[in-house]
Amino acid sequence: MPFTVGLTGGIGSGKSAASGLFGALGAGIVDTDEISRELTAPAGAACAAIREQFGPAFVAANGGLDRTRMRDLVFRDAGARMRLESILHPLIRERARAAVTAAHAPYVILVVPLLLETEACLDLVQRVLVVDCDEGAQLRRVVARNGITAGEVSRIMATQLPRSERLKRADDVLDNGGALSALSSQVEQLHEKYLALARQA
Repeated sequence: MPFTVGLTGGIGSGKSAASGLFGALGAGIVDTDEISRELTAPAGAACAAIREQFGPAFVAANGGLDRTRMRDLVFRDAGARMRLESILHPLIRERARAAVTAAHAPYVILVVPLLLETEACLDLVQRVLVVDCDEGAQLRRVVARNGITAGEVSRIMATQLPRSERLKRADDVLDNGGALSALSSQVEQLHEKYLALARQA
């Protein structure tokens, strides 16, 4: 398997922006959110199990996951969240491992929002990279991006590791509290570092 960095961070921290910058520099990108969307799209591999576990009310008219209804449930009900994760995480891990193994790039950025919370893909990575910003910025970004309330964002954030714990477990940190140009400069520095580590691996 190629040298792989697990990229994670709280909701709204800028994981997609960071992974896009790494990809533009030539890193291989495997995004578990994209894998999850494929699994829960119409005719996706997880849809039958979701229907069986949660009932037809959680399946949209097109046959895919009703994301809004499911999000409302799992961020209120920890048991429901665990049931959903027990369906999705093994499938996501299997596809992520296959995608990382098949990558033809100097190194791979494996984007896993809950990398440290679930530890499901930790053994696939050699380093943990945390994209960080303060909680206020997270909240404002997600409200603006997703059109949900601050209360809903706060509930989601409460299910994730505290910022201090996430930073404590990071090998590398990207500070995304400022402009995109500042993030880009940090990514370029880490890109050189990861190229060197990949050559040594």
